[in-house]
Amino acid sequence: MTGPSIEVRLNGKPREIPGGITLRGLLDHLEIKHDRVAIEFNREIVKADLWDSTSIHAGDEIEVVHFVGGGR
Repeated sequence: MTGPSIEVRLNGKPREIPGGITLRGLLDHLEIKHDRVAIEFNREIVKADLWDSTSIHAGDEIEVVHFVGGGR
């Protein structure tokens, strides 16, 4: 269920997103694959098994960090 848009801070920038979504819903909205990211939510890392139950509210700060492979 989504509601009116809300403003959050996403990766350091203001962003309008649908209201009433969870962290997993945000990844879906942004079309980001779930298996290669970590999420910091209001300055705390949230484990992937909690993304479905963590609701986003106006003013929340979210950092989505992509894992990058490489090296030797």
